Amino acid sequence: MKRTTVRLSPALLQRAKAEAARRGTTVTSLIEEGLQLALTSRIRNSEARVALPVSHVRSGTLPGVDLNDTAALLDIMESGR
Repeated sequence: MKRTTVRLSPALLQRAKAEAARRGTTVTSLIEEGLQLALTSRIRNSEARVALPVSHVRSGTLPGVDLNDTAALLDIMESGR
């Protein structure tokens, strides 16, 4: 394991120490956990972008579907129509 210096504001360091004590861990472990989450989240977000297929079979919505009526759309989606 390699050592490094991390500069934190006094308020953030105080919060980190309190959270580490609450969890029964160290500030170093808390920083490592946060960094892992930040890096994993970025990877997931970049992989989550996909091109959605466009259907050319029909144009427009089904009769009676109002895209501005969220409640009605949910009802239609849940009914499987």
